[in-house]
Amino acid sequence: MQVYLVGGAVRDELLGRSVTERDWVVVGATPEAMIERGFRPVGRDFPVFIEPETGEEYALARTERKTAPGHQGFAFHAAPDVTLEQDLVRRDLTVNAMARTPEGDIIDPHGGRADLEARVLRHVSPAFVEDPLRVLRVARFAARYHGLGFRIADETLELMRTLARSGELDALTPERVWQELIRALGGADPRVFFDVLRDAEALPPLLPQLAELPADHAAFRVLSSLDAGQQECALLRWIAMVTAAARDQQRLPVAGDAPDASAAGKVAVAICERLRTSRDHRDGALALARGFAPLSVPDGLAAQDLLRAAEVVDAARRPERLDLLALAASALLGVLGASADRRQRSEAVLAALPAALRVDVSEHAEGLDGAAIGDMVRARRLAAVEDLLQQGVGHG
Repeated sequence: MQVYLVGGAVRDELLGRSVTERDWVVVGATPEAMIERGFRPVGRDFPVFIEPETGEEYALARTERKTAPGHQGFAFHAAPDVTLEQDLVRRDLTVNAMARTPEGDIIDPHGGRADLEARVLRHVSPAFVEDPLRVLRVARFAARYHGLGFRIADETLELMRTLARSGELDALTPERVWQELIRALGGADPRVFFDVLRDAEALPPLLPQLAELPADHAAFRVLSSLDAGQQECALLRWIAMVTAAARDQQRLPVAGDAPDASAAGKVAVAICERLRTSRDHRDGALALARGFAPLSVPDGLAAQDLLRAAEVVDAARRPERLDLLALAASALLGVLGASADRRQRSEAVLAALPAALRVDVSEHAEGLDGAAIGDMVRARRLAAVEDLLQQGVGHG
């Protein structure tokens, strides 16, 4: 039995980057032999095991054969006679198809080390087109390593276009697309991720609402204005991006007449539901899409929409959610060219909103049922939000 460190850990070690996860390939073993050594089996489609002390994954060397559409449409074969080279050739990029022996020797049958030095992301083999998930993975790698000067090889980008045109991307589950997208949003250069998907012709099948927007649209520019080091950065970027997309598609103004905030909310929800995002991501995007207009037009407009936005994120009980909305709104206003004064006002409005939502109707609730009390609370809150907007919070 031979054990090799493989994939991203080898790549990042050679780049001099910190390694947070290590994956191992085992050659010449059976599932029974792994279990006898104390490894815990976890793989459903092929034999993967967890080392009990380190928690790291050890997979038996395997080959694969395409049997159906999508990234799960493969039959896997794992046996003691499968070689390391056979295992590596099925990987996506040459920089991910290297292995390291326990003695520290690098096994590199596909030129991954040379591509690392040349800063090129290149596919290992023509079998690249068999897995549509690779379009998203390559886009994410391009974003992650953009700051190091990496580019996608022309022939690899063309294979990504081939995948996009083939209809294979339609077989990806929304959850799997979201998983790759949210990882990219938490990285250093998420705008590159969308630029690559656009160049690969992959945005229309994956995110049609975003595919309609030009590359320099505020939805993409705002991604660069939110620091990757900020708390909940991926959530912040998602909220701001979806709000910008909804605003444009409903032609919501930064100033002027009161817009149709409910329509903006529907666009935001449609984008989130397509990807089956988490509740926080959906509610945050819905709240800012609905509440952005009264924040960006500081003239007492649309207090009802601002209240609804606060209700979406349950701001009365979770005021910290408004901190996220304030950061996302401020970043988006900045990208749209709003003045510093307007940005400060929007932040001040959201900061003061929790206090406006705290109303006491106990003196007037006697004899009323729950629905009537709820209506009274909401009416008081709406009046408080209207007063907040009319008072010129953030000025003077």
